[in-house]
Amino acid sequence: MTIPGNLKTTAMAVLPHKDEDRALELALSMDIPFWPQLPHVSYHEDMYVQAAEHFPGIVLDMEKRTLRFSMDKFIDEFEETMAHFNEPEYFDISTAYSTVYHKFLTMDLSLRPAIRGQLEGPVSFGLNVLDQDDRPILFEDTIRPFMLEFMAKRINIQLKRLQQMNSHAFMFVDEPGLQFLFSALSGYDSIKAKFDLEHFFSMVNRPRGIHLCGNPDWDFLLNFDLDILSLDIFQNGEVFSSYSASIKRFLERGGVIAWGIVPTNFEPFEAESIGSLEKRITGLWDILDGKGIDRTFLISRSLLSPATCCLINPDGEKTVEKAFQVVRELSRRLREKYALS
Repeated sequence: MTIPGNLKTTAMAVLPHKDEDRALELALSMDIPFWPQLPHVSYHEDMYVQAAEHFPGIVLDMEKRTLRFSMDKFIDEFEETMAHFNEPEYFDISTAYSTVYHKFLTMDLSLRPAIRGQLEGPVSFGLNVLDQDDRPILFEDTIRPFMLEFMAKRINIQLKRLQQMNSHAFMFVDEPGLQFLFSALSGYDSIKAKFDLEHFFSMVNRPRGIHLCGNPDWDFLLNFDLDILSLDIFQNGEVFSSYSASIKRFLERGGVIAWGIVPTNFEPFEAESIGSLEKRITGLWDILDGKGIDRTFLISRSLLSPATCCLINPDGEKTVEKAFQVVRELSRRLREKYALS
């Protein structure tokens, strides 16, 4: 297993910072660091915009901060994209879309237990980007297969770059849109999503996993061939723990869970303490232990993280930075409690 457990810390990548170096310092404060995504620095650093680099048909308006798709433009640009389709470097994130990513790549992180990257997943990207008729491109049968392969190539080149820095590097595929597949949304249901995601992950190199902050059908995700699942356990812990059979199978296959336990939004963060968060997460582990998931085994395959990203706090980055500090302290306390090195 290349992804470590034992309650080491990591976090989601989107940060509210306007100072790249300060954001990078915060990311490096985790046991498993990552390169930050900083949409307040530039719209190019929006997670959807970063995923859209070189995608044919994209209409990007930096002034209005909008990301759209044009079928006519896709047809015009498709041949140029295909001319580069077998060039892995073409699919990497350029300095124009993230200078902090390229700073991260120059660092010596070989002694860290792991490092992590991320890219927006195809379902969320396809739901978020609308065409000239205001229709999500995910619903376009002519576009979707290309999009799946395009995003897989983007993830694979980033993972390759990170693995050159640290052999235990892994990737989060950010998929906030997955929760909407189980609503009344028409045109693309969970059956199609399962087929497409299975095909997508067959093209994505390991280790890889999904991160999302919403509340989907957890059976749907836990039964995918993933190496890690990252979720907002602060909001969704009670529901998630009810899927004990699927959680057990996921862990026994070698999966790791990143428990997002510390809120980053100002009001819920201020209402909690390290003690209350410790009680909340150990209570969930009590439930799962009582359902046949050995606690020691579960902890060996667990990471701790903030619950979500947050860009809208009234105090800017201060609460987020405090949340990272609480994650680190909670990890220290729980490692001591369970006699982990």
